[in-house]
Amino acid sequence: MSDYGTILYDVDHGVAKLTLNRPDRLNGMTNQMVRETHDAVSRAAQDDSIRVLVLTGAGRGFCPGADLGHYTSQDRDPAADAPLEVEHFRVAGLLHSMPAITIAAINGACAGAGFGWACGCDLRLAARSVNLSTAFLNVAVAGDMGLPWSLPRLVGASKARELSLLCEKFSAADAERMGLVARTYDDDVFREEVAAIVSRLARKSPAALKSMKAHYLEAESMDFDAYLDHETVDHQRISKSADTQEAFRAFVEKREPRFDG
Repeated sequence: MSDYGTILYDVDHGVAKLTLNRPDRLNGMTNQMVRETHDAVSRAAQDDSIRVLVLTGAGRGFCPGADLGHYTSQDRDPAADAPLEVEHFRVAGLLHSMPAITIAAINGACAGAGFGWACGCDLRLAARSVNLSTAFLNVAVAGDMGLPWSLPRLVGASKARELSLLCEKFSAADAERMGLVARTYDDDVFREEVAAIVSRLARKSPAALKSMKAHYLEAESMDFDAYLDHETVDHQRISKSADTQEAFRAFVEKREPRFDG
């Protein structure tokens, strides 16, 4: 486990877990947390052994955005609150583009910049009791963490504007209905259900998993014909791999495949 002050980060058998760790403040963001999260996600993006990264929160919260009490306090630690650089605001982009599959395990309040981080992930899974909100206009800011880019791609342009402009709280069930959250689970089994999803993904072929994510990223910036040409070449390459041949044999032999990546 890495030595950070506001987050926990560890890697085990191809799964990275990044836990926002200011539970006494529901994991409200500080400059230190943003810097440390950027550092951990950057490390994960460069680690070829990682198949899945899970972003979650300690205690009762996921992340309600900036810790406004912290930022209005007269007793802040100047070292921890050193100004952020532009690169530190690219966490959501890294979550979106890194080779590993990224999952926001939303265990509690999720708003503002925390909502932006969650929207950067490939999947969002939520506990049933969770409330979410874009929140930015309620504190007189236009927002950060890339929400106007990611949110319309998840829920559509009109719904994204509604969520951002009206700033109303909505439930995990509402989020699931609009396609923002993939699945919701009862609070008492939430961690176990997330772990099961993560385990299922981590057992897939590393090469195929990363190529599938890359295909979605590439498709965002290509026209259909160009994408099909690119996909076909990559599909032919993967189909010749040892992982694919092992998957074929395992299917025929009715057993779990054993992938070397």
